[in-house]
Amino acid sequence: MANILIIGAGGVGSVATHKCAQAAKKSGVFESITLASRTLSRCEDVARSVRARLGVDIDTARVDADNVPELCDLIRQVKPDLVCNLALPYQDLHIMDACLECGVHYMDTANYEPPDTARFEYKWQWAYADRFREAGLTALLGSGFDPGVTNVFAAWALKHELDEVHVLDIIDCNAGDHGQPFATNFNPEINIREVTAPGRYWERGEWVETDPLSWSMNYDFPDGIG
Repeated sequence: MANILIIGAGGVGSVATHKCAQAAKKSGVFESITLASRTLSRCEDVARSVRARLGVDIDTARVDADNVPELCDLIRQVKPDLVCNLALPYQDLHIMDACLECGVHYMDTANYEPPDTARFEYKWQWAYADRFREAGLTALLGSGFDPGVTNVFAAWALKHELDEVHVLDIIDCNAGDHGQPFATNFNPEINIREVTAPGRYWERGEWVETDPLSWSMNYDFPDGIG
């Protein structure tokens, strides 16, 4: 059994905490779950929801994910086997620094972005590879939905179902009506930054970049999808 520290109590953090609690209840994967955020009340709201739905108790804490010493104090207090970073992408490097200092494995769902520039690159986090390797630690990056789960789906299909793959398009589908003119599945600021940034895709052995929102496509999903 393992102890996990989840940092970030937004929509993604809430879902992940509930899923970890399910795993703790069904198979005992997690012995202890701690949810931390800059706003303690949001953590406590999630904790109450987990208790009501699953009958599982989780711990909560307040932490400033931009403050490495504060992060280290919390990590040393909780003693997690894994820190799951579900905070903002701007905070990835701070949390990675804290994990290195405290000797704890790391994972996140969104790659680092500079606070003042709407773009992400893997290079800032990949620069940590040797330090994590030398410390005997794992840092699992970009393990959200897309990239993340979609990578696993694509790899599984190639390995088990398909002989060749020539074109791979990943299309996100969401159903339902939020009752709002604009609604997102994760942090609205990050979502807006993503859709207004240049697009990039791999074609014929090289990266191709497109202007933001410069082209669109229509796709009819089968009934029941989304």
